[in-house]
Amino acid sequence: MNQEFKKIIEAIKTPHKYGKLVLVPSYKKGEYDSHAVDCPFVFENSGKFYMTHIGWDGIGYRTGIASSENLIEWKKEGLIIDRGPKGSITEFNVAMVWILRDNELYSPAHLKRINGRFLGMYHSYPHPGYESGSAVIGLCSSTDIKHWELEEPFFRPEDGANWESGGLFKSCLVEFNGIYYMYYNAKNRTQWPWIEQIGLATSKDLKQWKRYEGNPVIKVGNPGSYDDTLLGDPCVLRYGNIWVMFYAAVGGKGENWHARETAAFSRDLFHWEKTNEILIDVGPRGSIDSIHAHKPGIIWKNGVLYHFYCAVSPSPDKHIGEIENEEIRGISFAFS
Repeated sequence: MNQEFKKIIEAIKTPHKYGKLVLVPSYKKGEYDSHAVDCPFVFENSGKFYMTHIGWDGIGYRTGIASSENLIEWKKEGLIIDRGPKGSITEFNVAMVWILRDNELYSPAHLKRINGRFLGMYHSYPHPGYESGSAVIGLCSSTDIKHWELEEPFFRPEDGANWESGGLFKSCLVEFNGIYYMYYNAKNRTQWPWIEQIGLATSKDLKQWKRYEGNPVIKVGNPGSYDDTLLGDPCVLRYGNIWVMFYAAVGGKGENWHARETAAFSRDLFHWEKTNEILIDVGPRGSIDSIHAHKPGIIWKNGVLYHFYCAVSPSPDKHIGEIENEEIRGISFAFS
């Protein structure tokens, strides 16, 4: 890795963990986040911080929002996208995981408007159950960040190559010089074990999309490496003339099989070089992230870089509140 990239690694590090969950499941039956809270997307709007997140309720994903004055204390404000009617693509699942924002890494993540509306990305699985079936990706839009109109999915696994034929996952949308770049992770088969990797598609009008012929742009590592199984949750931002992709990498064996946060760099948004740097590692036994630390949400404010992530640990009691759960899955952050 060249010296320029090595310097950027220091600029994206957030070595200080907050050590506590800032958003936790409700553990109440029937609520959108009864079992888990996942996939933070953090931004500033009208002088206030917001975090969209997905809740897992034992049936599927639903999308909520929380607000904060200081990026530390968060208050849930409830659902912003709920499941659709019977027979719809969102009958069981709807997970909005990204909103088009400014590209700068050192930024409070202000949202962009396209034709006067905020533009979001969602994915949806066709069956009830945890990420059950092959998901598709679609666009949604809003005038006020809390009421969203969903378009029909435009991106489907069956239209792609073998590496993504098993289904799609989380996406990230970047607009640069009139081109839209959508990064997404996908799996090569529907039944476990599978491999997840990260690909790219581009569009000039948000209607016609072209998959990059060099996909996947981030490939899994060699057997036994920290990233030999699953790569996902891309978050692409710009630092000077270099693009940084924060993403989650899963690998290892047995009890050492974990999700961790890492990054890759690019000059042109097409060709990426892994840093092989663990930005956020799992914590020791008894910590909030002893199983997984993954799914980046990045924001900068007052000279501090915040890296929000999903923290997963074993449940000390299989019954929490009204819910039976073997793990605790919530949101925390690390900072520079």
